[in-house]
Amino acid sequence: MNQLVKYIDTPVIKIITGIRRSGKSYLMRLIVEELKRRGVETCRIITLDFESLSLNEYRDYLSLYKYVLKKVEKVNGKIYILIDEIQEVTEWEKAVRSFKADFDCDIYLTGSNANLLSKELATYLSGRYVEFQLYPLSFNEYMDFYSTEDDKNSVEDAFYSFIRYGGFPGLYHMPDDDEVKNQYIKGIYNTVVLKDVVQRNKIRDVELLERIFYYIMDNVGQIFSAKKVADYLKNQGRKVSVESVYSHIRALENALVIHAAKRYDLKGKKVLERMEKYFLSDLGFKNAVLGYRAMDISQLLENIIYLELRRRGYDVYVGKEGDREVDFIGIKRDEKIYIQVSYLLASDKTIEREYKPLLSIRDNFRKYVLSLDKMQSDNYEGIKWVNLIEFLM
Repeated sequence: MNQLVKYIDTPVIKIITGIRRSGKSYLMRLIVEELKRRGVETCRIITLDFESLSLNEYRDYLSLYKYVLKKVEKVNGKIYILIDEIQEVTEWEKAVRSFKADFDCDIYLTGSNANLLSKELATYLSGRYVEFQLYPLSFNEYMDFYSTEDDKNSVEDAFYSFIRYGGFPGLYHMPDDDEVKNQYIKGIYNTVVLKDVVQRNKIRDVELLERIFYYIMDNVGQIFSAKKVADYLKNQGRKVSVESVYSHIRALENALVIHAAKRYDLKGKKVLERMEKYFLSDLGFKNAVLGYRAMDISQLLENIIYLELRRRGYDVYVGKEGDREVDFIGIKRDEKIYIQVSYLLASDKTIEREYKPLLSIRDNFRKYVLSLDKMQSDNYEGIKWVNLIEFLM
């Protein structure tokens, strides 16, 4: 919201993308409240939510344009157009372009599809937009919902609850009951998979899609090989091509269910196209669908840090040089950070494993080791140790 406020009344279109139920609609409500606080009359604020069947007749660009035109003709002064789930409108970009050309208006859009701003669309809108990526709650935001107490135990309790259930804001309205919360998350999972993945991509073999997704959830943060997945499915009696695996993964990525972290060659300083890692948009999916497993803690922590870096505006990669691997490289304009994630630095062997890849990097950018240890040496040859929860806070 703090970022969006800066762009109110600027000539660019504001586009908010994120997985369903991550809070996009509520963010739109906050924008409406802010506009009213600034003195904008209700009649000059046009809001449409295309998750509602009441707008079924306006799901093509021409009928949407005519609908807004009727509203505009009845008011004087600048209008504010806020449209939820704009991807439900066929060729919506034509309507939006006409709004900008024909009306004195400020436009806000949300969408739950990564292809919303494809290369062709970006060309069509001629750079007249700014995108905001919205994720489920960060741990810092989750704490606002969970507890206002400052004692250490409550923060740790909240963190383990966050690991188990994830950050979908709607969980705040659910009773503190494991079964109820898991059913809520499964409901989101079913809606996203069926509506945003299966229907939008016309996928016929839903079982195959789910098996591929289960594999990804089971191997979060592991180097991914489509051939391995194809072989795994073959062992389960399902014959599938490598290209088919990638096709289903692209559909999950487009629905913002999963995110890829590509490999970054530390020596050659270039991005490698294959053998990436995949992370979930929310950990609640993994735990609700496959069940919570304490032995997966390292995977879960990596997923949390990956999302945190994305929230903070970094492009996130996995560092690779020979057999050495850096969990994450975050790049933001001229800034770069290196991060190793560990559950506990419980032995000298673990400490050596986590610090060694960072020690081999000779540039002057910040380097961190994050773990859940209560105390560690906070600086070792320029590498800073930080408690993982404190890093998130």
